[in-house]
Amino acid sequence: MTIDFRTSVADAVRSGLAAAASAGVQVRELRELEELDRVYRLYDSIWRPDPKNPPVTTELLRALTKAGNYVSGAYDGDGLIGACVGFFGAPAEVAMHSHVAGVSGLARGRSVGFALKLHQRAWALERGVAAISWTFDPLIRRNAYFNLGKLAARPTEYLTNFYGFMHDGINNGDDTDRLLVRWELDASEVGAAADRHPAVMTVEQLHGATVALACADDGGPLVGPSGGGGTSDGGGLLLVAVPADIEGLRRTDPAAAKAWRAALREVLGGLLADGARVTGFDRAGWYVLERPEEGLA
Repeated sequence: MTIDFRTSVADAVRSGLAAAASAGVQVRELRELEELDRVYRLYDSIWRPDPKNPPVTTELLRALTKAGNYVSGAYDGDGLIGACVGFFGAPAEVAMHSHVAGVSGLARGRSVGFALKLHQRAWALERGVAAISWTFDPLIRRNAYFNLGKLAARPTEYLTNFYGFMHDGINNGDDTDRLLVRWELDASEVGAAADRHPAVMTVEQLHGATVALACADDGGPLVGPSGGGGTSDGGGLLLVAVPADIEGLRRTDPAAAKAWRAALREVLGGLLADGARVTGFDRAGWYVLERPEEGLA
């Protein structure tokens, strides 16, 4: 399918403005020092980081914006309730990396994050950027659904303990495994998702899929016969589960949380390494993967 780039930019701007209006926010690019300091303080309130290792500093944001990179904020009136930071990748890739995005807990459920990402998409397309990559914790169910379902980004790599030890209010000492995703900004499925028409997995589509990782009766991970990659007779769809609330588990049962991390690393990481492709995330908590046909991996 051939897509008119200029049309893609116009549609992306329109989708971004509609998402912001629906969320009841104004999203705009930030450059001034006071604005950037508010981003730093917002992130500090969200992640409660180790003071020695904040997600960003005001000085770093200042340098990024001076170099032409992306920092945006979502405002409810005069209040900053969300922000997103990204920087350009290697010139030959015509791509950006979205380093960090966050929304105040008081604004959760309003789709502020969706508005921020659509603003970032429009901003990038206006500058000739074809794709944006970022990482997220694959154990956090709502983030998996947001990234793969609502935005139609697609995982490209499983990264083991990518950031090393992070003692903050979210990671809580767990290994920082991440999924690297790539968002093809002018792809038809991304445009549909931006217009709130994402592809939705149906029960019929998932019928007969092989469960590679499930949630056991005790809430722990249960590896199926196709878990870990390379152990099945090939073909068909695979399902990989994540727990309903890994952040709660990290607080109440750290051992169970670590068991889930190890299982997902083995199964999802192994399948991706063997050439399987994540095609979506079911809202009930399943990664949906397609195994490459035999001889084509």
